[in-house]
Amino acid sequence: MKTIHIQTSIDDHRVAKLAAFAIALHMVEAIIPSPLPGVKPGIANIVTLYVLYQYGFATAAWVSILRVFASSLLLGLFLSPTFALGLSGAICSLCILWLATHLPKKWFGPVSLSILAAFAHIGGQLLMVRLWLIPHAGVAYLVPIFAVAALFFGCINGLITAKLLAKDSH
Repeated sequence: MKTIHIQTSIDDHRVAKLAAFAIALHMVEAIIPSPLPGVKPGIANIVTLYVLYQYGFATAAWVSILRVFASSLLLGLFLSPTFALGLSGAICSLCILWLATHLPKKWFGPVSLSILAAFAHIGGQLLMVRLWLIPHAGVAYLVPIFAVAALFFGCINGLITAKLLAKDSH
């Protein structure tokens, strides 16, 4: 039997370690009861935002997408509606983060990027719900609830990320 050897780089190992950390945080979050269905703090997004600042957008995108796929496999949700919602949220969040990396850094830091990403994440999920799962205009009534959650958790996650980045810079 022929053995196949895959060459990996230091960057590959870094992505794997960071994705594993994000997956672990996501798994912890999955067991925390939610006050409202669909409202979660998104603590794994702290890793994505941290990686964005430390290693750039491409690495952050890999970490985020690997987290969505691996977490859904581990939780038994792969290809379920929950997986589709998580993937749509992650993709929208990544799109906004990519755009935000082109904004003036003196006005847009970790907290504002985290809030933007949280709004994009929930926006992508609500759009998926409206277009696919519940094709009814009543979905719009959920927007204020999820927007408040996105603002709150986006702010908290951004503050945590800023603290981590400040700690690393010393």
